[in-house]
Amino acid sequence: MIQFRTEVELPEFKKKVSYRHHSLMMGSCFAENIGIYLQERCLPIVINPFGILYNPFSVANCLEMLMTGKIFTEDDLFHSNGLFHSFSHHSRFSGPDSGKVLERINMLASEAATRLNSASHLFITFGTSWVFEHKQSGHVVSNCHKLPATLFNHNRLSVKQVTDTWIPLIENIKRINPDLHVVFTVSPIRHLKDGAHENQLSKSTLLLAIEGLISTFGNELISYFPSYEIILDELRDYRFYGADMTHLSELSIEFIREKFIETILEQEAGLISNEAGKLLQALQHKPFNPYEEAYKSFLKTQFAKLEQLQNKYPNVDFQKLYGKFHEKIIN
Repeated sequence: MIQFRTEVELPEFKKKVSYRHHSLMMGSCFAENIGIYLQERCLPIVINPFGILYNPFSVANCLEMLMTGKIFTEDDLFHSNGLFHSFSHHSRFSGPDSGKVLERINMLASEAATRLNSASHLFITFGTSWVFEHKQSGHVVSNCHKLPATLFNHNRLSVKQVTDTWIPLIENIKRINPDLHVVFTVSPIRHLKDGAHENQLSKSTLLLAIEGLISTFGNELISYFPSYEIILDELRDYRFYGADMTHLSELSIEFIREKFIETILEQEAGLISNEAGKLLQALQHKPFNPYEEAYKSFLKTQFAKLEQLQNKYPNVDFQKLYGKFHEKIIN
């Protein structure tokens, strides 16, 4: 048979994700795309407690803060364009009320720190090795929050800088949670603002750094999922990108997600996730007349299926699905 694409070999994960243990996902948009999909299916996952993070230094800094139990205060915020911001957080945390900003930041950080201590998996997605260093403080920021470029130095990290930061960090994580398995991946989204060649150098730096970490700690502790290679080598076509030719299309996101779930979920978790997905799909059904008895009966039938699923798996928390059903039924 003629092959029209090169299939990327998927890793064999010895330790897989289940509904019995929590996981933590941090990093670039890949973490959001995969994490939200699994979270909607009621898998116990905490996603990006600092918001989307792109570079290895920012992810490492945020993990350090989780491990030390840092409490953010007014001194960690700055005011710009009518909003309070944190250089450690994505702009979705920004707001006009500093108290509310800090309350949300500290609440999510506290939850993530608790999860990190007992999680079975930590998923890290690196997007770029280019960083913005705040000139005044000398710190690499997670987000520039649209401040003038003159306030920052723009540099590309070296492989050594990444590994020198992450080796002691992983050793500290091991001491806190010896059973944790770390899964790295590199985002296939291209950062072309730095230039096409510079983007390739950036991604190469990330790939080499991850390979160095795997060589240091071994496959028992660290794995790599090839999302970057699936897009670049297996799909290899601009039709799998969005209109900006930089971000991924919904089809390619779904393709990577399916492969990821195929390799990382335990068999039982896959079955539960599939059943939860069917209920989610049913909830997305848009009736011609939402007030007719037939649609009400349809919702009741689907709700009964959810209760059957809960009875079959009593230790799984299906509250997110229950909430969606109650919202539909009330509406």
